Formats: sequence, C-alpha cells, structure tokens
Amino acid sequence: MKDTGTVNVLYPDKMTRPTSTHKIFINDLLVDMLIGVYAHEKTAPQPVRFTIEMTVDDIVQPLSDDYKNVVCYETISNAITEMAQKEHVNLVETLAEKAAAICLDHDRVQLVQIKVEKLNAV
Repeated sequence: MKDTGTVNVLYPDKMTRPTSTHKIFINDLLVDMLIGVYAHEKTAPQPVRFTIEMTVDDIVQPLSDDYKNVVCYETISNAITEMAQKEHVNLVETLAEKAAAICLDHDRVQLVQIKVEKLNAV
C-alpha cells in the first residue's frame, strides 16, 4: 500500500494572467528521503515519487526555442529534490505543498497539480 498525497494549488495573484497556456509535466521523479511519523522512518531514507503537472503562461509570443523563455523542468526537478533531501518531513501532504510552492515560485506557472507517493508505506 502506498501513502499518497495530491495537491492542486492556484494562488489568487496568478488568476489575472493571460489565458493562453501550455502544460509541462514531470513524471516519476524519484527521490530517496526521510519521510514519515514513525521512529524508523526518521533514520532510513525511503523512495518518494512525484508526478507534477504545471499550467504555464504563453507570455512570449511566438514561443521561441530560447532556454531563457521557458519554465525549465530540470531546474524545478532539482529544486524539489534538494528540498526533499534537506530535512525530515512527517507528511506527504506537507511535502506536496512545499513542492507546489517551488513550482509556483516561477512567474509563468499559473497552476500546479502534484501527486506525491511514499512507495514503501504500509
């Protein structure tokens, strides 16, 4: 059995953005981390899987093939991995909220849907 937390987050200040959007997906991002409320979970890293869908503004028109003009999934993946491995987290829901905040830190990300799975949960 897996422990799963899903979060859909839309911050109010992002509701006035342009309506032309596209999606960016990060599927099956695996991170070994300390997560859980039990004593044995506080010392033994366990695998957690993130599935992320970001709705992104198409501000740059026409969309160019320039790296500076995109939401970089590698940068976001690295930031989520670093956050997850930085300190122990009790709940997958807390982890999902923190990951959503990382995604929404990018100005062009309007909406984020995140699924977090603690793969070794009983």
